[in-house]
Amino acid sequence: HEPPGRSQGECRSAPHEGIFMSQLLNIGTRALQANLAGLQTTGHNIANVNTPGYSRQSVVLRSVEGQFSGSGYYGKGVEVSAVMRNHSDFLTRQSTLSSAVAASDSARLTQLKQLEDVFQGGPNGLGAAVSDMLNAFSDVRSGPTDLTARAVALTRVDEMGARFRTAAIQLDDLKQGVASQLQQAVAAVNSLARRIASANDEISRSTGSGQAPNDLLDQRDALITQLNKYVQTTSIAADDGSVGIFLASSHPLVLGTQVSQVALQNDSFNDPSRTKLAIARAAGNIEFEEATLGGGEIAGLLRFQNSDLVDAGNLLGRMALAIGTQVNQQHRLGLDLAGNPGGDLFRLAAPPPGLAASGNSGSASLSVGVQTSPASGSTALAASNYALDFSSSSAGFITRLSDGQLVPFDLSVSSPAQIDGLNIQISSGVAAAGDRFLLRPFADQAASIERAFSSPRSLAMASAVAAQAGAGNQGTLTLERLSARQPNADLGASVTLTFTGPGSFDVTGTGSGIPALARSYTPGQPISYNGWELQLKGSPQAGDSYTVQANAYPTINSGNAESIMELRDLAMFDGAALTDGYASAIAEVGVRVQGAGFAAEVSQSIAANIESDRAGVSGVNLDEEAARLLQFQQSYQASAKMLQAAQNVFDTLMQSVGR
Repeated sequence: HEPPGRSQGECRSAPHEGIFMSQLLNIGTRALQANLAGLQTTGHNIANVNTPGYSRQSVVLRSVEGQFSGSGYYGKGVEVSAVMRNHSDFLTRQSTLSSAVAASDSARLTQLKQLEDVFQGGPNGLGAAVSDMLNAFSDVRSGPTDLTARAVALTRVDEMGARFRTAAIQLDDLKQGVASQLQQAVAAVNSLARRIASANDEISRSTGSGQAPNDLLDQRDALITQLNKYVQTTSIAADDGSVGIFLASSHPLVLGTQVSQVALQNDSFNDPSRTKLAIARAAGNIEFEEATLGGGEIAGLLRFQNSDLVDAGNLLGRMALAIGTQVNQQHRLGLDLAGNPGGDLFRLAAPPPGLAASGNSGSASLSVGVQTSPASGSTALAASNYALDFSSSSAGFITRLSDGQLVPFDLSVSSPAQIDGLNIQISSGVAAAGDRFLLRPFADQAASIERAFSSPRSLAMASAVAAQAGAGNQGTLTLERLSARQPNADLGASVTLTFTGPGSFDVTGTGSGIPALARSYTPGQPISYNGWELQLKGSPQAGDSYTVQANAYPTINSGNAESIMELRDLAMFDGAALTDGYASAIAEVGVRVQGAGFAAEVSQSIAANIESDRAGVSGVNLDEEAARLLQFQQSYQASAKMLQAAQNVFDTLMQSVGR
């Protein structure tokens, strides 16, 4: 029965209107929820505008499928499909890679700048100390018995040795600092690897919900970026949402939740000056050459430690060994104030023996020394380490590691083996085919050089030989220079040069004969015999003579002081004069600093540009987010108005039904 006063049509329309009112309320509710999600996401973006590695998020909305009616489909509103992470895998990988390269270049440049401070020029530099030491002998040459001049010369000798030792200490401090940084970097790599594995676990469990855990993904990407600042890695995504992290392109550091530890260890020669990065495996650690690591701070530090620092130490050690050896050899050829032969002016450490590789099967030990015959090897030393490989028990080849030059040797034919002024021989045991050794001839040389004695009287400034013109000489022949150059058993034996004419002479006396070509005379050209070198000038007549014999008056002679001074111009360091050796070392270090600075500038610029591109896709723009915030706020308010309108219509309907 219908209520009084209401038609039948009105009664039938009420249920339909109620259904529409319900749909309108649902549409408004969904709209409120969708716009609230937009507001929340936009607020999240704004809050994380300064969060490193954060990727901007966006709400993805979709229309709810409409409901069919006789008059068509009526929409049912909107719902949130997903919260999308604005992210480019390609740009993220490129940014991570470029930042790894920049970190490597920057780490090496920082260390090289400190190394450059060790090789400083000016009056406080090592080159000035070498020159001052040699120049100090000029006063001794002028006054051979002046003990003050001798004491000053000895002081300069001591100062030069002290400068070498100070530089060696600075290099050692650099080495210790780099070693500490490497240990910290390796600890950071292991910590980050564990955190990435933990993030993999959380992401794998969260991915099962069907929605991407955006913030967790950002956190993992940030961890991977931090990891690549220490060591360059390759990332490969797995189906469960985890990523695998690989070193040197193929060695897994993180697989899912499994982590492999990395560590530093010495190379196969157990060389204390070099370390390598290794990753733990069940079958044993796998070593990486720094070149295979690509970028990252560890690669840059290893390159500095294993290459730049080793080369700098060789430059410094070669100078100490070459100068000390050459000056000692010349000093031993002189006489002190008491007429005694001179000893060593510098105390030097013997070059260390060869380091045997861990896999050697033989028992041989190698010794290294400076060549003394047929001439001093101090002028031929190369600033390099060497690798020696035996192909048999006595033969093989030596590799100069600075440039890869190979030199064959056969100790059964010629022993010791010689290369770059060095003698190399088996000091004990027997070598086996396949045995390998590392030779570090200049290690500890700069740290060991020091003055051998403190008494000025012990300076051997007098020449061991003296020259006297014949009493009846008629020509213009005069003595220009006489100096002892090589140790010889007959150095003090009497030798007479008798001229047969202006351009030739005969020799009489003790010692080996002079080759026929050496008997021609040219003014100013040196005449060598029994280890001494004589220069005459002027034109002799037939019968003129000069006699060279042992020096009987060492207190009034300073020929050896002059010979030591003349070492300044001796071609010693790759053809450069002795006093120019330090300048060439400074130049080599400077070139490396300049090259590293250019590389760091380029790599940092590339990294900044790629990061800018990545931020353009993933970064938060506050202006854009403010506009979105206003948009969602207005939409939310409009949705609320929709609910209010639906409520008013519903109330009107209920009032109509209730009448």
